[in-house]
Amino acid sequence: MSVLSEFKQFALKGNVVDLAVAVVIGNAFTAIVNAVVSDLVMPVVGLVLPGGDWREVTVTPLQLRVGHLLGAMLDFLIIALVLFLVVVKMSKLWSRKEAPPPPSTRVCPECREAIPLEARRCRACTSVLEPLASTSA
Repeated sequence: MSVLSEFKQFALKGNVVDLAVAVVIGNAFTAIVNAVVSDLVMPVVGLVLPGGDWREVTVTPLQLRVGHLLGAMLDFLIIALVLFLVVVKMSKLWSRKEAPPPPSTRVCPECREAIPLEARRCRACTSVLEPLASTSA
């Protein structure tokens, strides 16, 4: 088998194509999340945080950039919170579960075999079954 045909077989597998689609959609979703964070959330955070260029704070003669680390941690927490709200909470609104269909069988009280709802006698143990209560009034 040639390298080209092996590559074609690999590249056209369903899971590889699905992964490529997921990466493209994830990239587009990243732009949305970044816009929400930078345009909506960070201005509110900027009102709460102290003024000045606190992300450039350094300590010790080694110039350890503590402000940069704290800023990156804060950005991560805000992005994680926005992702949580969008993905988990909003997906509950988008996916409404349908009611399960009514059962089509019942259980024989004698042998515990599954039988149709309309059955008057069990096919396994031949016991006579009581009719179902009518729901119409």
